[in-house]
Amino acid sequence: MLEPRAVSVKRGVNPHAPGSAHLIMGRTEILATVTLEDKPAPHMRGKKEGWLTAEYAMLPRATNDRQARERNLQNGRRHEIQRLLGRALRASVDLKYFRNQTIYVDCDVLVADGGTRVASILAGHAALHDFCDRLIHSGRLSEWPLTHKVGAISVGLVGEEVRVDLDYAEDKVARADLNVVATDTGLVIEVQGGAEEGPISLAEYSQLLNTGVQAIQSVMGDLGRELAVIQGV
Repeated sequence: MLEPRAVSVKRGVNPHAPGSAHLIMGRTEILATVTLEDKPAPHMRGKKEGWLTAEYAMLPRATNDRQARERNLQNGRRHEIQRLLGRALRASVDLKYFRNQTIYVDCDVLVADGGTRVASILAGHAALHDFCDRLIHSGRLSEWPLTHKVGAISVGLVGEEVRVDLDYAEDKVARADLNVVATDTGLVIEVQGGAEEGPISLAEYSQLLNTGVQAIQSVMGDLGRELAVIQGV
């Protein structure tokens, strides 16, 4: 299928966070929150610049079987996803507006059915939108700090068929899959993934990438309309 699963989002769902969003993509659900800390990240000290970092976690019953809580910060998969989220979301923010400050975006998987990292990028973008909107309306910022609308999608080859936004069952049998991160205008930020059952052709890879970029533009259009509505407290 070339159509992404249905996406819905509510922002402002956490009354304690200055920015938050609950995103549902198919049966995958993500809660994202934003925190602004008035001190620079350790590696940014003395540079008078802002920084954005992301953290990712999965609740024990987000999947069919209970998974132990991820207490080990060196968990390889978790660390890889966090770095992807950080790179993707930093590409959307002009950090000059947050000098000597650190933005934390926390993405927690409530329910997992494939595509948790791409759904986390979408949820993180929605939470950042909520955060920046509130800064503007409160008068703390006078200019919109988000420079790009950043989204992500998974694409894969199941047999000879290109499919978009793979759920868990599709992901298990895909002979190649990519996670594509791009803007709503088609600018590519990052691509992760590759062949699972032997090499694929350049034409197949290009088809996956092009399909992913087009799907992101569709998803971001739907997401943008929902983000125009302020929910929560």
